[in-house]
Formats: sequence, structure tokens, C-alpha cells
Amino acid sequence: MRTTKRRLRRWLAALFVAALAMTACEADVIIDDPEAEGSLAQDYDLSGAELTVGSKEFTEQLVLGHIARIALESTGATVEDEIGLAGTAIVREALEAGEIDLYWEYTGTGWITLLGETEPVEGAEAQYEAVAERDLEENGIRWLEPAPFDNTYAVAVHESAAEEFDLSQLSDLQRLLDESPDAATFCVASEFVTRDDGLPGMEQHYDIEFPQENLVMLDEGAIYSEVEQRDNCNLGEVFATDGRIAALDLVVLEDDRDFFPAYNPSVTVRDELYQQYPQLGEMFAEIAARLDTETMQDLNARVDAEGEFPEEVAEDLLRAEGFIG
Repeated sequence: MRTTKRRLRRWLAALFVAALAMTACEADVIIDDPEAEGSLAQDYDLSGAELTVGSKEFTEQLVLGHIARIALESTGATVEDEIGLAGTAIVREALEAGEIDLYWEYTGTGWITLLGETEPVEGAEAQYEAVAERDLEENGIRWLEPAPFDNTYAVAVHESAAEEFDLSQLSDLQRLLDESPDAATFCVASEFVTRDDGLPGMEQHYDIEFPQENLVMLDEGAIYSEVEQRDNCNLGEVFATDGRIAALDLVVLEDDRDFFPAYNPSVTVRDELYQQYPQLGEMFAEIAARLDTETMQDLNARVDAEGEFPEEVAEDLLRAEGFIG
């Protein structure tokens, strides 16, 4: 069914383009080409560059990865697609080893997981500056200008559970564990339970502890529907920019003791490559500036809630913003 719909969309799009071209010819109008004013192809030239774009495997990373790939291809670069490679550790190792040339990473992940810090830096800008300076100095990894959206970890419940157990902030979880321990079931992904900026750090920061039998291990993508249905868990680890939060009537608990660090995304690239292609900095700064929280939630929802393909959503964004013709 999805393939049929996709083919139908492409057929309708091709029909529209043909009709538009015919109208333009009749009116002696020139249709804009990919190098039209405002497009990346006009402002940047990466012809001859051979670059490999990577990403992690969850929806937002797939969309961001394709945004980078399509943008680079529009400037004439030859791009190898390694989008959806794996989790943080493997993708970062691939970057350092030169197996990929760039991928979007989050400032909080860089600071806590990659650089081994235990406490976030207060403030999104300060967090970015701290991780960018240290990663460049110690590892030769350059962080380009970050996007304004913050995809921090969060804990969500369905609105019915929030009302039933009077949950609105993370500090309420201690009361839930004390008064209704059987209801304190928590759906989590494997990476979240091992990261210092995940469950272990959150438990320490809020002085709580979930019994092992209360933890339900799932893939990231499955958590949202499980929290909605409440069959296996009332609580779930989520990403703050995921479009399914609103679509499934989930409530994000307030991080009232400011545990989770800022997670603004930034294209990370080895500095030796950046020195070879400094245009990357300005180009991705333009793109990143358009990626606010509302925009990213919408892009994610189009994939996860509406069944669109990440590459199509990425192309639509770049076209709508005038980055490609």
C-alpha cells in the first residue's frame, strides 16, 4: 500500500511538472532551474567533492541525514549514503575512522557520552561552545553551527495516567514509586539505560530507583504506542521533538530539577575535511537555522504518524525553504 501511494504521488508530481512546463512554454516563461536564485547550488560549489553522510537509526536522525545528503548533492558533491548506520558509539567511531565524513550529533550527547562529562553545561549556547571547543582540541572533530531545536531526553505518560496518578514533573516519580510501585512501569531503550545522561544519571539526580522488573526494554520507536496503550508501561523514555507526543496524547513530565542537558543538533565533521571544504560551515549554518522545534516535530510526525519516507520529508523541507530548486 505504501509503495502504491508513493508511486501515485510521484505520478501526480510528474503530471503537475509537465503541465507547469507546458503552461510556461505557452506563456514564454522560463522555469527556474536548480541553480535558481536562493538555492544552495547557486551559493556553494562542492563539485568534485566525494563525501559520505552517516546518521543514527531513529527517525529524526534519518531525516537530518537525508537533509545533509540532498543539500550536498545539490551543490555538485558526490555523496555516499550511510544514513541509518547504528547508534551513537558506532556512528562516532565511523566518523573518527574516516568511514563517514559527517553526521548530525547532539551537544548533550557530545558532552556527556562522547567526552565523558557527568554534568551538563547550563544553557544551550554555553553547552555548544563547551563541547565544540573541547572536541576540536582533543579529537579534531569540528561542530558546525547548531540548530535551535532541543531534542532532549524526556519522560512521558499518557494524559490519562498523568491524571490518574497526578504526574506533572519528574520529582513526582518518587511518590509514584512509594505509593503505587506496580504502576511505576517504565518503557526504555537499551541505550537510555546505559548512558550517564539517561536512566542512571536521572535516578541519581532525582534520588529514585526503578526496580529491574519495572523496566520494559523496547526499541525506541515502539515506546510511544506502548505508553499510549498502557498495557506494559505507564512511563516511557521519549525524545522531546518526536511528533508522536502530540499525536498520541502523551504528556511530557517537566524536568523540574534540570537534569537533562541541552541536545541541539550540529553537523560534526573531521577538521581536516572542514579545512578542505570550509563552505560546509556556512552552508549548514543556513540550513540549521531553519530547524526549530515546531519544524522538527512536524517533520518527525510526517514520518512516524503519517507514514511518509524520511528522504521525501527532507527534500520537501529543503525545497520549501528555497535551498533546492
